[in-house]
Amino acid sequence: MEYLKKYEQWINDSFFDADTQRELLGIKETSEIEDRFYKELEFGTGGLRGLMGAGTNRINKYTIGKATKGLGNYLINTFGISECNERGVTIGYDTRNNSKTYGEIVAGVFSAMGFKVYLYSEPRPTPQVSFSVKRNNCLAGIVITASHNPKQYNGYKVYDEFGCQLVPEVANEVIKYVNEVVDYRTIKFDSNENNIVTFDDTKEFVNAVLKQSRFSENNSKEDLSIVYTPLHGTGYIPITVGLEQDGFKKVSVVQKQTDENGDFPTVSSPNPEDRAALTLGIDLAKSVDADIVLGTDPDCDRVGVAIRVESDKYQLLSGNQIGALLMDYILSTTNLEDYVNPAVIKTIVTSDLGAEIAKKKGVNVFSTLTGFKFIGEKITQFETAKTNKNPNYDFDFLFGYEESYGYLTGSHSRDKDAVVSCILICEMAAFYKNIGISLVERLKEIYSEFGYYLDFLDSITFEGKEGSEQIDKLMYTLRNEPSPFKDIERKIDYLVGVEEDILFGALPSSNVLKFVLEDESWIAIRPSGTEPKIKVYYSIKSSDKNSAVVKLESVRQCLMKKLEKSVGL
Repeated sequence: MEYLKKYEQWINDSFFDADTQRELLGIKETSEIEDRFYKELEFGTGGLRGLMGAGTNRINKYTIGKATKGLGNYLINTFGISECNERGVTIGYDTRNNSKTYGEIVAGVFSAMGFKVYLYSEPRPTPQVSFSVKRNNCLAGIVITASHNPKQYNGYKVYDEFGCQLVPEVANEVIKYVNEVVDYRTIKFDSNENNIVTFDDTKEFVNAVLKQSRFSENNSKEDLSIVYTPLHGTGYIPITVGLEQDGFKKVSVVQKQTDENGDFPTVSSPNPEDRAALTLGIDLAKSVDADIVLGTDPDCDRVGVAIRVESDKYQLLSGNQIGALLMDYILSTTNLEDYVNPAVIKTIVTSDLGAEIAKKKGVNVFSTLTGFKFIGEKITQFETAKTNKNPNYDFDFLFGYEESYGYLTGSHSRDKDAVVSCILICEMAAFYKNIGISLVERLKEIYSEFGYYLDFLDSITFEGKEGSEQIDKLMYTLRNEPSPFKDIERKIDYLVGVEEDILFGALPSSNVLKFVLEDESWIAIRPSGTEPKIKVYYSIKSSDKNSAVVKLESVRQCLMKKLEKSVGL
């Protein structure tokens, strides 16, 4: 069997280090060996993401070395070795176990290939790496992170020269080069230290973020009581420094969660979307009577928020609710007359509430595929149009967001940025507290104007080789059999390419299905691009919460019956 041949090579070839071989020799189950070696860990449009460990289907020294050599070959063939040596790459990493080690390995491989390398001296946020790619005038950037995944995971995320994640057209070219690295022994791990520069530009990054400040009433800021937790991640320094410089004085930090610990010992998962991850933050908020609780994931590109609604009760906001509130606040505090074509961007699985707010204010709304790389790509398209003085595509980016707790205003980064988001969310809370209402009360006002929107996410995990086959079968069934929903108005299949954007053309093909119901509610289904999961997004529109809850349960039951019949869930 092919996987056993690969296993034998790894345990017998002296190229692979002793720790790797010792780990592999300790495996007792054949099924475990098969899962580690039945395929190469796939380099996709999001880079690499997977479990850490020895084997071709794991994140380790050799698989990230392979990705680095492939990416390096692509850059050399695209820009030339002299350009690679002059402009180089930026490399960052988060606080996960092995992230710094992997970052240093990536730096070593690039440096051995003749690249100039800017390597962060400390773990820093993912959006800061995006910022640094542009600031350093690099050809590409790499950040070692698995975002909010459990502690067993890590990943390898790639940025282009604009600080934007690779879009499919470019990623597919890089993938070809990565796949051409078939022999791990061709990877040079001995670094050329003369090509490596260590640096930290946190001060410059925070200054760039603070340019997005739009509420200058310092008395109101000083009156807002904030609790923040970095969940053992990279957000602690830039966010606390940024809040202080922006005028916030009452900032309490969850001290148990400030240490950069890749085991994430105080949470079951460092995902700020989950209430459990904010438990210590909410407990602290109750003790200090805080107005708001903020929590960021390990690489600080997502933020979760809880708002005080009673003296000892805090309500979590969903990603869509935070996005709608930010949309409303940013557009309300922006002089739109200063822009000829102001624009905002959302993804196809993001609630339409924010878009409706923007449209009412006369702001252009663009929709992209799932993934912030497509929002970043759109920002780059806008800027390119300005540079080329093309009035047909000359738009001014104001705000972009996705339902998965990722937001960006400003063009300092091309990725979602929890640092600028935290600062604007606190400014927004101070702004409304100054006029006597909370963010929850402002959200109710928005619902009364635009209708009630209830959003929900089902995330279904499929493990191993069999799980991948189940995901394929499920998408085939939903694509080709009758809809599980009764009052469907239309089905949108993004696999065939859908023209959501009349100016910039059809969206790229993507394995996503969207069922739009007669009342404008919708259900979208897609396999995750970074995890072995099917994600189901529900966006229910109704006149009130109670009727929306009833509708949500109805459509969920219809879909779950279909899934049970298809793959036996």
